[in-house]
Amino acid sequence: MRKLALCVAVALHASPAAAFCGFFVAGSNAKLSNNASQVALLRQGNHTVMTMSNNYQGPPESFAMVVPVPVVLHKEDVKTLPADVFDHIDALSAPRLVEYWERDPCKPPVTIFPSAPGMANVMGVGGGGADHGVKVEARFAVGEYEIVILSARDSGGLDAWLREQKYHIPDGAAGALAPYVREQMKFFVAKVNIQKVHRDDHGVVVLSPLRVAFESNELRLPVRLGLLNANGKQDLIVYILHPTSRYEVANYPNVFIPTNLEVVDEVRKSFPAFYAELFDQTLIKMNGKAVVTEYAWQTSSCDPCPTPPLEPSDLATLGGDVAGQDQPRAQGGGLGGFYGGGTGWVLTRLHTRYDQKTLSEDLIFRAAKPVMGGRSQWNGQSDDAGAKIVESGENNFQGRYIIRHYWSGPVKCAKPTYDDWSGEPPNGAAHEPTAARGLANAPRGTVALPNVITSPVPALGLAGKPPHRRK
Repeated sequence: MRKLALCVAVALHASPAAAFCGFFVAGSNAKLSNNASQVALLRQGNHTVMTMSNNYQGPPESFAMVVPVPVVLHKEDVKTLPADVFDHIDALSAPRLVEYWERDPCKPPVTIFPSAPGMANVMGVGGGGADHGVKVEARFAVGEYEIVILSARDSGGLDAWLREQKYHIPDGAAGALAPYVREQMKFFVAKVNIQKVHRDDHGVVVLSPLRVAFESNELRLPVRLGLLNANGKQDLIVYILHPTSRYEVANYPNVFIPTNLEVVDEVRKSFPAFYAELFDQTLIKMNGKAVVTEYAWQTSSCDPCPTPPLEPSDLATLGGDVAGQDQPRAQGGGLGGFYGGGTGWVLTRLHTRYDQKTLSEDLIFRAAKPVMGGRSQWNGQSDDAGAKIVESGENNFQGRYIIRHYWSGPVKCAKPTYDDWSGEPPNGAAHEPTAARGLANAPRGTVALPNVITSPVPALGLAGKPPHRRK
């Protein structure tokens, strides 16, 4: 069986170093390190399109990234993409913080019937190498990259070939590469011509993202290689796009992030730090050996929406143009509200944080049953307390956290009706949903979950707190 091994170098907004789940080889003894990676995989049948992006702060010498791939790639299989290619998909799928204001309990409830069937219950919601058993299978240039596709008889020979090409190899590279050499995989070496790269206003090199397309029976991510450049724990986010299915890992436990949790108002000031603590505690309960599902939803809708859903152009950029299926355009709604229309593809966001003790094997992905969770009813009441696997239907799961402003005005009726919510405050403009981004660099250990979560979370041993209402 042909296997697919993917790894990618990706920039996070606040990351000062290169981020990579493979490894870098540098043209000097300078140490290139990373603490976070993002991967986008568009999958249809056996056809996979991998999108990888990276930046780094380092010496001006050329460096290269090494990626195991199952087949020999040619120039038509590789292209460069705009630098912001991950921005939209990250913002759309990131955990979100929403706010509700309780309506006057003495006024008749406002009944709102959503307009989108099926979504009605959702609201707010180098040259040589022959002597080392290394063969250059292909060579071409794309943008600022000089790409070589290699095959090797043994990992020691590949190590020696790279060293002869004047690359400094991370300690342990030969051993990490050995399993892929035994499986007769190829090696995609994308060398950067430093004279052709773009630098930002601070002088940091900004490399064009690379997109690679090929056929493979199995979807696999070589996380072991990423530890070669790691300074500690690695934060890994994987986005998988498929016409009909969400995805999960097949060889590690899967867990869903606790969702639909009510939190205190102060969380708005430190939402990334709050979420990082919630995420870390969720992994600790699994001894760190798990992958967390944070989002599984149709790409043509969202609710609530920190940013509009993916457009056909987004899907085309990430590989839909070669996968042969169009993306329906989303209709209706606005920021903070509901977008819907068409089924779209399914976007799954998987997240883990690992080191050599917690993930020692590559991640293997498989299709999974639909999941629902993290939504609310039309009146703003929480629709569920967590993830629910269903046999069929659309995927509607997200990490969603709620600040509720309970009615604090006078209650001048005999039979008040509480828990009728609005996404708009009585006076002033509503806050749009906030997305938790740059999580690898969020402050950790600064938020005590029992002090900020008012909902019961049995999985984390949190009893919750009853809402405080003015009497």
